[in-house]
Amino acid sequence: MPRATPEDDPQPVPPVQPDLDDCCHSGCSPCIFDRYDDELARYRTALAEWEARQAQRVRQS
Repeated sequence: MPRATPEDDPQPVPPVQPDLDDCCHSGCSPCIFDRYDDELARYRTALAEWEARQAQRVRQS
């Protein structure tokens, strides 16, 4: 059975933080920063899951 490589399970990429000038300051809902916060939360969850998988791989080898 072939071993998994890092390319099979790449590390999640963090979202790009918007610049202050990206906000229109008109009170949009959701604001671009709200969307960024949501994406950042999803990234942190995905990163924690990825780190757990990597730790599991190290223990198995």
